[in-house]
Amino acid sequence: MAKKKRKDLEIRFYENLVKERPDFIQALISLGDAYTRRGFYKEGLEIDKKLVKLKPDDPIVHYNLACSLSLVGEIEEAIKELKKAILLGYDEFDYILQDKDLENLRNSPLFKDFFSKLKKLKKLALND
Repeated sequence: MAKKKRKDLEIRFYENLVKERPDFIQALISLGDAYTRRGFYKEGLEIDKKLVKLKPDDPIVHYNLACSLSLVGEIEEAIKELKKAILLGYDEFDYILQDKDLENLRNSPLFKDFFSKLKKLKKLALND
């Protein structure tokens, strides 16, 4: 019970910070993470969408948006954001295969096709 209370307090703390400073990136990141850990996936998705607007060239922000989209079942959008993250430099491919937030995405034929192409490209790059 103490853990649940602490997380509720954590969410309220970050929500208040964001109310005062709507573009406070670190507070938004922490709030989005807290929402996701508590299962408030739609709220986390809204935070991630805002972060992408504030940091459009950040691969981690796009990766997190892909995770949120996967959690709410928006698979096509999730794959688009994952592709953007990779194009911007996200290269933790082993983590993509383990991240629980991407489980819905990994079960999709879209992901399987995309990831097999990605592995082929990676092999080609290593052979150059």
